[in-house]
Amino acid sequence: EVQLQASGGGSVQVGGSLRLSCAASGFPFDDYVIGWFRQAPGKERQGVSCINNGHGSTYYADSVKGRFTISSDNAKNTVFLQMNNLKPEDTAVYYCAADLTTCSDYHMDYWGKGTLVTVSS
Repeated sequence: EVQLQASGGGSVQVGGSLRLSCAASGFPFDDYVIGWFRQAPGKERQGVSCINNGHGSTYYADSVKGRFTISSDNAKNTVFLQMNNLKPEDTAVYYCAADLTTCSDYHMDYWGKGTLVTVSS
């Protein structure tokens, strides 16, 4: 059974930090692209960051470059998203997802349940 479990969300003030975790099981983690996506209230879901576990390449949305860092611990089948200098516009439900070949909001093989991040001023 495929499982993607996101955790680490919470409430922080502007400028604060959070570290999200995505624990995966049930598929060959080392071969997959793992992505973080978010959906703010009343808005469409958007891609935040991705990591290709096969060759380590990463992607960041422009809105988070320089503030967020994605990393992967292949031994623990877990992907992390370190979020620093958080802004109110980062408030959203964050989801992790996995796909064999791509990191697209329109197509991911597997999705986990989200974790809520709230940034207050």
